[in-house]
Amino acid sequence: MADGLESTLPPTGSPTSSGDSCLATLTAVHPPELTWQLVIDTQPVIIGREGFGVHLIGNRTVSRRHVGVTWNGTCHVVSDLGSRNGCKLEGRKLDAATVLEPGDVIQLGDVFLIYERGDPALDDAAVSQASIPGRSFAARQLRVQIARAAVDPSPVLLLGETGTGKEWITRELHRLSGRSGPLVALNCAALGSQIVESQLFGHLKGAFTGATSDQPGVFRAAHGGTLFLDELGELPLDLQPKLLRALQDGLIVPVGGTKATPVDVRVIAATNKNLQQAIDQHTFRLDLYSRLAMWEIAIPPLRARRVDILPWISRLSSLWCVARSIPTRTLTMLPDAVESLLLHPWPDNLRGIDRLVHVLRSNPALESISPTELPAWLTAPPARPLASATSVARQLPQPLAVAPDPGPDEPRAGRRPAPSREEFSRAYEEHAGNVRALSRHFDRDRRQIYRWMDAYGLARKSDD
Repeated sequence: MADGLESTLPPTGSPTSSGDSCLATLTAVHPPELTWQLVIDTQPVIIGREGFGVHLIGNRTVSRRHVGVTWNGTCHVVSDLGSRNGCKLEGRKLDAATVLEPGDVIQLGDVFLIYERGDPALDDAAVSQASIPGRSFAARQLRVQIARAAVDPSPVLLLGETGTGKEWITRELHRLSGRSGPLVALNCAALGSQIVESQLFGHLKGAFTGATSDQPGVFRAAHGGTLFLDELGELPLDLQPKLLRALQDGLIVPVGGTKATPVDVRVIAATNKNLQQAIDQHTFRLDLYSRLAMWEIAIPPLRARRVDILPWISRLSSLWCVARSIPTRTLTMLPDAVESLLLHPWPDNLRGIDRLVHVLRSNPALESISPTELPAWLTAPPARPLASATSVARQLPQPLAVAPDPGPDEPRAGRRPAPSREEFSRAYEEHAGNVRALSRHFDRDRRQIYRWMDAYGLARKSDD
């Protein structure tokens, strides 16, 4: 038990009756002190604050039996079990049994859960958790890929939307590589062919108008280290064979020169461009792509890994304070603000979070964050519906039935059946016949405990 929570993660590699296709995880992302995570498969589960057979979340805003999750043969279905504070799915009140989709945000009182489909036994690389935060499947996969690729000298190709964290991953790859040389970066976009060639390979004095002195270029500057080529998809076509030769042979020739210079450089390239489409359109060379993609890491957008949104806010918030040499103040996120942050589509990904952090941290008097403190660009509704928003089409034809409270002799949903004589006798001895303790143990009222005592010929003892 930690933070008042009951761990519900099964051992790594636990089998399920229907294979990995039914495996999913519910991860608590708020309040921040909750580390609760639940692996679900085809077995129905009840989530709440207390009770036998209930997966426990220790938060006072969560009802005793708050929601149930079942498997309908193809997907998981969530239902409110008559909770006191209600349940919201994707920001909307959950009125009927509804199919869960990957990334869905479930709110139970003040607690927020994210639903993800995937293998809960996926490995992780803890060495990169500080640099690449988050508990999503995507974050864990990224950290594992980084750990594997970092120690290999082959090129790495990073693919993903603008702002997904390619620079962060590059720095982590360089840090873990053990290479003693520097990390040098070059953006290949919006530069003429001659300028890019000069910056890549250097030039000799007089090689072209304005070349008043020799320049080494980024390949030589990164000797013994790592060269990061950002926006590689914009590299002029006539320079692509020269970059390919540098990668294959480890030799560069400066503009205006004839002598090749050996370089020891590990290249990491990044692009938000569809390179396969560029290859089909003959604007990017297949042989260069094949050489660069020895390790290919696809980075999902932030909206596809909602589990990581709040950890990235915390991480960038701390870095904002460190960069300004000011103490890190804790900012309390109120539930309505958390909902806005989790449901926002984040079209600019981590750059949007960086912008948000700057707005919040620039107000020194701010201690708690409600929707009124969030910038208007974040609280405004998105231009189009969220892909995972609840809709009528996602609701099942028949709602998940919620049984009424049973009588004292009937087991509630999620409870164990009536104990055998042997089982009850063991518990009787363990609790020294204490009726109150036995009532908690079996999650039944005291009258039922007395009935079982009489039925099994056990003496009634103190109720205290």
